[in-house]
Amino acid sequence: MTKHCCETKNTIRPIEEKKAITSRLNKIIGQMNGIKSMVNEDRYCDDILIQLSAIDKSIKSLANLILDSHMHTCLVRDLKENKLEVIDEIVNLFKRFQ
Repeated sequence: MTKHCCETKNTIRPIEEKKAITSRLNKIIGQMNGIKSMVNEDRYCDDILIQLSAIDKSIKSLANLILDSHMHTCLVRDLKENKLEVIDEIVNLFKRFQ
C-alpha cells in the first residue's frame, strides 16, 4: 500500500487546530470519567446510556473535524501531486464511518 501523509505517522497541524482537537479530547475524557463514576455509584442504566450517547456524538464531531482538515490539507496536497491512490484512502475512510 502506498504511504500518504497520515500513514507516515505524522501530520503537521496548526496550533489552533491542535488546541481544538485537544479541547474536544479532554471533554470526551471527562465524559468517560463521569461514566466510570456513574457505574461505581450504581447509577440508573438510562442515565449512563444517555451519557454514552453524548460521548458518541462528541467522538463523531471530533472525527468530522479531523476528516474535514484531512480533506482540505492532505488530500488536496496528494491530488495536486497526482497521487490518485489517495482516493482509495478516502473511500476506505468513508466506509469506516458507516
